[in-house]
Amino acid sequence: MSIFTKIISGELPSYKVAENNDFFAFLDINPNAKGHTLVVPKKEENKIFDLSKNEYASLMDFSYSVAKALEKTIDCKRIGMSVIGLEVPHVHVHLIPLNSMEDAQFTKKVSLTNNEFVDLANDIAANFE
Repeated sequence: MSIFTKIISGELPSYKVAENNDFFAFLDINPNAKGHTLVVPKKEENKIFDLSKNEYASLMDFSYSVAKALEKTIDCKRIGMSVIGLEVPHVHVHLIPLNSMEDAQFTKKVSLTNNEFVDLANDIAANFE
């Protein structure tokens, strides 16, 4: 069972920003930038291209809606998207508010307090449609 499955089930805490029957989005606790969000399917699948075409398209559609909520919440030049999948064996899309290329390189991290995470998650959730 992946750490993301434990987050989805509520076994582990998270800063949830959006959810539907098939997908779950939450703030990355080691973010590249304020608002860095992970979007995961509730069905545990290791590799993105092992998803069916319909599941893949649905993941991208849900990610689009989360990205739009991020754009309304975070002051940034754009929302970047990355799918790497090496660190956790559960499909996940990184949505990262970008102001520079450094924000997408997974080398520079930002720190937020618990209250900042909670407030940010609530703000993004309020902008999710």
